[in-house]
Amino acid sequence: MSSEHLQLLIAGYVLGDLDADEAAEFERLLSEHPAIADEVTQMQKALELSFDLPDVDLPAHLRSAVLGAQSMPIVALPSPTSGRKPFPWSRALNVAAAVFIGVLGVNNYRLRQTLQASQTETQRLAALTFSLKGTQAATAASATVAVNPNTLEAVLTVKNLPPLPPGKVYVLWTLPKQDAPFTTDLKGAILTEVFNVDAQGNVAQPIVVPKVYRSEALVSKVAVTVEDAASPQKHQGKPVKITNL
Repeated sequence: MSSEHLQLLIAGYVLGDLDADEAAEFERLLSEHPAIADEVTQMQKALELSFDLPDVDLPAHLRSAVLGAQSMPIVALPSPTSGRKPFPWSRALNVAAAVFIGVLGVNNYRLRQTLQASQTETQRLAALTFSLKGTQAATAASATVAVNPNTLEAVLTVKNLPPLPPGKVYVLWTLPKQDAPFTTDLKGAILTEVFNVDAQGNVAQPIVVPKVYRSEALVSKVAVTVEDAASPQKHQGKPVKITNL
């Protein structure tokens, strides 16, 4: 049996379009040559990929080639020399096209993913650091917020801030610019973190910051206040640490 005829039988089997005689012939071949099953599996995977790919744009040169191929004259296929009925070549062409589209789609998708990863790497945002100055209530204290705007993760570092009595906590607030599209409280602030300090007045801990930190230009001020531990969101305390942006 020619390899072309075998491929056509495999294509018909994958599409579920073999008649009784063809199916019997293929089952006989499969029992005599188990390696054919590997080719069936490969063609099935290629066909599945062609129906399960993200939308991609064809390159301009490939689109031109496809349009040119559509205008080419159709060449009549020679009739089979054997007595069996002609195999539906359109089915085989459909499978070949599906395999081609699957391979093309996978390559295009991988290329797009590589380009996106490269663009993301080149567009990574620079780290931001906010230094808070002490007010009269905490002149000797210092605080910094080092932000990674790509992950919205930060490290809050505080030194020499007076320890608080029970029932009180420190709260870190972020004040966006007035026209920034973020939800704030009545004082125009976003509650960013509730924390406390050790006996020496120090703390260093990782925190998660709001999306306003994607750009330093969107942040108006960063401040620390003392609030009731039961309801820190009420934002009733005055700043003990604040930036001077």
